[in-house]
Formats: sequence, structure tokens, C-alpha cells
Amino acid sequence: MRFSPAGDPGTPDARSATRYLVWLAGRQPVIFGAGLALGVIWMLAQALVPAVLGRAVEAGLAQRDPDALVRWGLVLLGLGLVQAVAGILRHRCAVHNWLGAAYRTVQVTVDATNRLGAALPRRVAAGEVVSIGTADIEHIGGAIDITARGAGSVVAIVTVAVILLSASQPLGLVVVLGVPLLMALVALLIRPLHRQQAAYRDSTGGLTARAADIVSGLRVLRGVGGEPVLSERYRQRSQALRADGLRVARVESLLQAAQILLPGVFVVLVTWLGARFALRGEISAGELVSFYGYTAFLVSPLRNLTEAADKLTRGHVAARRVVRLLRLAPEFTDPATPVPVPAGPGELADVRSGLVLRPGRLTALAAATPQDATEIADRLGRYADGDVTLHGVPLRDVALATVRERILVADNDAQLFSGVLRTELDPHDRAEPGAVAAALDAASATDIVEALPGGLDGEVAERGREFSGGQRQRLRLARALVADPETLILVEPTSAVDAHTEARIAERLGPARHGRTTLVCTTSPLVLGHADHVVFVEDGKVVAEGRHEELLAAEPRYAATVSREEDR
Repeated sequence: MRFSPAGDPGTPDARSATRYLVWLAGRQPVIFGAGLALGVIWMLAQALVPAVLGRAVEAGLAQRDPDALVRWGLVLLGLGLVQAVAGILRHRCAVHNWLGAAYRTVQVTVDATNRLGAALPRRVAAGEVVSIGTADIEHIGGAIDITARGAGSVVAIVTVAVILLSASQPLGLVVVLGVPLLMALVALLIRPLHRQQAAYRDSTGGLTARAADIVSGLRVLRGVGGEPVLSERYRQRSQALRADGLRVARVESLLQAAQILLPGVFVVLVTWLGARFALRGEISAGELVSFYGYTAFLVSPLRNLTEAADKLTRGHVAARRVVRLLRLAPEFTDPATPVPVPAGPGELADVRSGLVLRPGRLTALAAATPQDATEIADRLGRYADGDVTLHGVPLRDVALATVRERILVADNDAQLFSGVLRTELDPHDRAEPGAVAAALDAASATDIVEALPGGLDGEVAERGREFSGGQRQRLRLARALVADPETLILVEPTSAVDAHTEARIAERLGPARHGRTTLVCTTSPLVLGHADHVVFVEDGKVVAEGRHEELLAAEPRYAATVSREEDR
């Protein structure tokens, strides 16, 4: 089941964040319900201890009845055992609830990023997603965790109030009226804390995104001398984040102080009143002992309630970030009634540009403007909307899963992930024996594997940072060849390799994709010369087609575009 909050997909309101927290609790109803029940039993057992202790003093000591003293002593022992067992089990449930809420948030976040797909970088900053997976899951887990202790504290305070009212109406009224007053005072700090935490969370996400951008483009920044400028900007944002953190800490320190001061004042008040009533003979010695016990006990549930207010506030702020991500809709969704596509290779046509890919051929697309080639590749792969047909069926009427299975677009924005190289090249472990080796040979990447400790079983670092740009490009090409889709669209697959390596790739790519439909977007003469068919695009339209040699001789604009590539 996927969480899908109702309402407009714009900025989430407080209600949607609350609904998300409720949804998390409902995903593990047995453990969550058990945690609440055990929390109530745990606190209730503690709340009854002063009453039993008072009865033991009254019946056993004041009236000198040994049997009554033993009887109430056994009751006290039983309450202690119940408290210990319930406390242990409650803690186990609380940890389970914490982990369940935190890691289910990771799951729905990953699911949301997968649904957004290629649109993710354009819709959400990388730092926002990272912050959800680090800081926000802790706060969301804490909000679910505190519910057990919070519920138990409420029941315990109500129980104490009833007992005190039955013994002394003034003391009972002090508890009944005093607890809401204390919570109202704490609430005065919650709203500014909520606001400051939201600002701090936004600053954290922005700074994380900026750091990721700087690290990914560090080589370019050093090359153009922009490192000092970006470093200074990062320092300024870091100091702004520090200031936001100090504002949050200031409010939190007041809340922490209130957690000690307010319950302490309340305890002193109840103790003073109880002592005065005992001196006037309005309550017995046993009841006075009970009142002292209750005043000491009430510190715990009152602190639990203020802690619950703090954690629920933090969880609410974090949940709003998660809901904001979950509310983002993907750019493309499945049609209401998907149309089936005939099996086997078929013509893939882009109506806007006039490009038609014949099945089983290696086609090269040379564009006067690189952006035109990228836009056509995006339309053919259904990453941008357009009138594109496969087997004469419009792609917008085909299920997205079918499009992704039959058409693969491989560009230079793809990343290498950390892990075993073999798994990186064949993540689904579906390639035929020898397919990985053949793909590496076609991509001229066997030397990369041979140089890597462990070969195909060697470990790849994050984003393949141990490889050069050209090596990463060749490994990405090998990964695309291992996938062996019905239609493969390659965008500038050799732009970062030297001429000798490019010549080998150009020579081997056609045989490696024999019988499959392949489109290579490039202006490299080495690749164009080995293509079965070359299409030249200008201003987004196909203006010439044919063999590379024919276009060089007959189309000056094509020759000029290719010559610029040769001059480089």
C-alpha cells in the first residue's frame, strides 16, 4: 500500500503531515497497539505504588497489623514485577516502532524517487532527499516512539487525579487544573520551536545540496578557478545554518528547562499543600505518605508529556518534508487503458523531427545543435512528451513499464553505483554467459576490468570515482550493451574517450548490436562512418539522410557540422 495524501499536490499543510504519522502507526497496528497498552500498564503500575505504600503504612504500621503489612507488601512486590515486565516489553515495542517508522519512511521515499525517475533532479534537490534519509527519519521515528510513554503518562496523571480527589478534593483539583496549565505553558514554546526547526531544516537541505553540487563539479571548478568563489559562498551558507541552529537551540534550551522547572514547582506545591492538610488532621499519615509518593512520581509523567510535545513537533516538521516529496507527481503516468504493442522489432518514429528508426539497423543521428539530439532521444525514450510511435502505436498510449523494457536511453548523466563491478554491469543478473565479457570488449573496456583489483568481482567506489571520465563512459556503455534492449539509444557515448579507443568502439558497436535497433546521437566521423544509416537534423527537423560518405559529398551543412568535430 502506498501513502497518497489527499488534496492539491502543492505545499502540504499540517493535516497531511499528521495523516502521514498516523499512517505510519497504522502500518504496524499490533506492535503499535501493544506499545500503547504496555505503556499504559507500565505507568499505571507506577501510579498505584504510592497508594499501596500509603495503605501499607496506614494498615500495617499505624494500626500495628503484621498480616496487613505483609499483604500490602506482596501487592507492592506484584506492582514492581508488573512494572518491570511491562517496561521491558514496552521498550522493545518502542524500538520496533521507531525502526519501523524510520525505515518505512526510507522505503516510501525511495519508492517516490523511483516513481519520479528522470524528473527527480529537476523537481527535488539532492540535499533534500539526503536530509530525509538522515535527520528526518530519526525525528519521525522518535515521534512514533514517544506515543507509548505519552499515552501512559496521560492515563497515570488521570489515575493520580482521581485518587487525590477521592482523598482530598483540594489536592485533586490542584492536579486536575495544574497539569493543563503546565501543558499550556509548554505549548507557548512549541510554536516558535516548530517555526525555528522548519527554517533550520530548510537551511540544512539547501546546504547539503550545495555541498553535493560542489563535490560533483570540483574538477571543473578548479579548472576555471571558481573554487575560492564557491568556497566563500559555502562558508556564508554554513554560517547562516549555524545561526539557524543557534536559534533552534535557544528555544530547545528553554523547553528543556521547562521540563525540569515546571514539574518541580508543581511537585513543591502539592507537597506543601499535603503537609498543611496533614498538620490540620484533614488527611492521615498513610495518605500523607501517598501524597509525597505522588509528588515524586508526577515528575516522570509530566516530563514525558513535555518530551512528547518536543518529539511530536520535530516529527511533524520532518513529516512535512516527506509529504512534500510524496506529493510530487511523476511527469508521465500510465494511460487509463494501455494499448499493447506487437512483439518483435518495429519502426520507432518521432513525428516532430521526422526521424524513423528502421528495426535491426545501426542509425546515427548528427545534429547541428547538440540540444536537438538530446530532445529527440528524450522523446523516443518517453522522457519528454511528443508524438512518437512504436509499431505505429503512440508511446503515450503504451504502459511505461513496456516502454522502459523495450527502449533504453543511455546518456552521460547516468551514474555508476558503489558495489561489485559485475553487479554494476548486470544489476538484474539476467545476462547470458559471456555477455558481460562481450559487452566490455565492444565498449573497449576490458583494460579497465583487468586493472581493477578483483576484476569483475572488484569493488566500485561511490560514483566510480576511481575511474577517469573516459573509463566511466566506457563502463556505462558496457552496461547498456549488457542490458541488450530491443531499441538502444546512445547519446554521445564516445565524447570522453581518445580517438584510438573511439575507433575501436565504432568498429565493434555494430556487430555487438547485430539484429537490434540502435540509435547513436553523435557528430563523431569515426562513429558516423560505421553506421548503417545517418540522419542529419537541423532546427529539430531531419533535413538529410544517407550514408556518411554520401552526406559529406551532398550536404554542406552536414559536412560543416562533422568538420567541427574533426577540428576538435
